[in-house]
This record gives sequence, structure tokens and C-alpha cells, in this order.
Amino acid sequence: MKAYRAALLRFDDQGLPLYDSDGLLVVGPDASGRKVVRAAGSHDALIDRLAGVAVEDLRGHLIAPGFIDLHVHYPQTDVIGAPASGLLPWLENYTFPHESRFADKAYARGVAEFFFDELARHGVTTALTFATSHPVSVDAAFEAAQARGLRFITGKVLQDRHSPDGVRDQTGQSLADTEALIRRWHGVDRLGYAITPRFAPTSSDAQLRGAGELAATYSDVWIQSHVAENRDEVKWVAELYPQARSYLGVYGDFGLLRDRAVYAHCIHLDAHDRILMRETGAAAAVSPTSNLFLGSGFFDYAAADAAGMRYGLASDVGGGTSFSPFHTMLAAYYVGREGHTKPGLSLTPGQLWWQHTAGAARALGLEGVVGNLTPGHEADFVVLDPKATPLLERKTAQADSLDELLFALIVLGDDRLVAKTVTA
Repeated sequence: MKAYRAALLRFDDQGLPLYDSDGLLVVGPDASGRKVVRAAGSHDALIDRLAGVAVEDLRGHLIAPGFIDLHVHYPQTDVIGAPASGLLPWLENYTFPHESRFADKAYARGVAEFFFDELARHGVTTALTFATSHPVSVDAAFEAAQARGLRFITGKVLQDRHSPDGVRDQTGQSLADTEALIRRWHGVDRLGYAITPRFAPTSSDAQLRGAGELAATYSDVWIQSHVAENRDEVKWVAELYPQARSYLGVYGDFGLLRDRAVYAHCIHLDAHDRILMRETGAAAAVSPTSNLFLGSGFFDYAAADAAGMRYGLASDVGGGTSFSPFHTMLAAYYVGREGHTKPGLSLTPGQLWWQHTAGAARALGLEGVVGNLTPGHEADFVVLDPKATPLLERKTAQADSLDELLFALIVLGDDRLVAKTVTA
């Protein structure tokens, strides 16, 4: 076992922050050999029980759960910052041409290695990630993640129509490839597979039906896609599926709404859709920097909470503008303040942080596994330096409460704040 002494942040069962200004995080193997949190709390309460355990002194720093990115595209690492008038032109002019390069496994592996370096540099320890339509892009990402011992989930993109040469796949082969990848990778070490239709317009009925059949056969894999991101996209889906009650309803009609199903954006939903999300166990990946960048709209936090939907935060790189959880949390704060949701709604710093850690884990169906630092959780954590920049040092020194400290880190933080990223 090993212990780390620093200020310590974690969350209780209601999602409220637990904080020790002088804390101890004790990690060690569980019965299966996984490195997990064995104890967490104040230094004075725990130190007498740790005779013979090495203690790394990190006082002056804050230890917090590793961040979870609930929706990100590793193949779009080099698309970040590409100008476009909206979602659909951005896909056509930048995303699809770049993703076509991932038919080359060596190229895909190079991007994957850089992608994981960026996640670690920004304190992200778990990610639910799109690959491309090429099976080798999935193998490349899983191989890189496995070598690093990460908890990581990805899947081959399914897109057999309304897509250009180079990224469009063939219906039967795409489903056979998906099943082969599930059998090869799902549940290996800390890896998980996600059945991944890009979005309803780029999958035929046959492909979505086959995806639903795979989801029923392999009930513990994840499902990920996009829904109701952009009004033009919503209109397109209504034209393609006039019999469906809504865009979200298309996925439900094909058996793709259940626990471990994560849908990015969920902006232009109605009350019925939000209730359907709650009843099926599907979750929303809230991507505020992407939504602001592409002009897609604002996630309605008040309506989501009223419906009891599960959700968590996501970077959505490369539509998103940063890998940084601090930038994402700050953008979510702006969205939460937007008057179209509920006048005066303001997300607290603790709520923002929870959305990117324990809340995202709950949305993934990994509550109790990652995203928190209470006993039994896998020992993924970040060590943050509140003195990382002169302005941070000056501001955090004046913090009179946990809210003030966390909010200063959210507003002023970036990769310089992350002194160390530790994975189990």
C-alpha cells in the first residue's frame, strides 16, 4: 500500500463534495489485484492506522478524482480549431476527409498515442471515445490504451449511407466487424467496447437494426451516438424517419436506448424525450465548448434535472475546443447561467466538478468503479497545483471556502494546473 498526503476532494452518495484540507489517500491492491482506494479522509484520523505504509508528502496540492470525458473523438484530434459555419459543413469539409486517413493503422496509432498523452496532461483518466469506421482505428486505440493500463471505451463508427468514400462502410461487413471487435476487446483488462452509430442520418435502417441486435446480445457493452445537436440535423432526421416520434425515438425504435447508452448533446429534446432518457437509463454527454463553437445551442440543465435524466460533461474534441476539463466546466457554467433554461440557474463549483467525475461515471454505468476517491474505487486520480500560475497562486490564497477554491481552479485552470495524473 501507499498513501498520499495533500488536500483531498471526493464526493458523497448525493454528489456533494467531501473535502479535507489535510487529507490522506491510501491506495493498494484489492482481492483481485486491482489498485483501488483503501481509505480516504483526514490525515489525523487515518495516520495511526498506517504503520509501515509509505506516505508521499504532497502538501500544498489538491488530490481529486481523475476526470472522465464522456464523449470525445480521438480521430478528430487534428480537426480541433477548424472553422465552419455549423455542424454539417464542419463534418463535410474537415471531419470526414481527415477520418479517411485512419484506414492506415500506423497513422491511427500515432494519433492515438498523442491523444492519450493529451488526456494525461489534462488529468483525464477515463474516456468514452469514437474511433472511425475503420476497424484498425479501434485496434490502434485499444492497443495504446491497454499499454498504458487505462480504463477506456471506444468502438468502430457505423455509417453506411450519406457519407463520402473513405469513411462509408458496408452494412453487413460493418456489423460483422463490430461483433469481432467486441469479442476481441470488450472486458480485456480495463477496456470496454461501445457500439457506435455516428448518428441516425448516416446509418441505414438495416445497420441500426443490426446495431440494436448486437446491443441486445452483448448487454454489457456500451452504446454511443449523437442526438439533437443541431436544428438542421434534427430537421434532416425528421425527413428521413417521418414515422418516428422524435430524433431520440429513432434510436429507441431500433433498441438502442438502455443503460450504458450515452448520447452526445441532447440539446433539442422535448419533455417526452427527457422522460424516455430517464426511463431507459440512457445518459446525455454534455459538450458545452463544442455546442458554443458550432453554434448548436444550449443543454437545458433545468429540464434535464426535472426529468431525472443522467448526464455528465464531455470535451467533444474536435468540435470541442479543448481537452481541458477546466475549460469544459467553465463553459458548462456559462450554459447553466443562460436564461433560456431557468432564470437565475447557476451550477455550483461542486456540481460542475461532479459532472466531470462521479456524475460522468454514473452516466457510464461505472458508479462505484471510477470517478470518485471513496474506498473501493479504482485509484485513478489527479494531483493539482493551486500555485501553478502566479494568478492562480494569488487567487487561491484568498479562497475562504471550498466553493471559492474550486471555482478559482475552474475559471483559471488549464493543463499547467495538473502536476500529476495517476492511473490504477
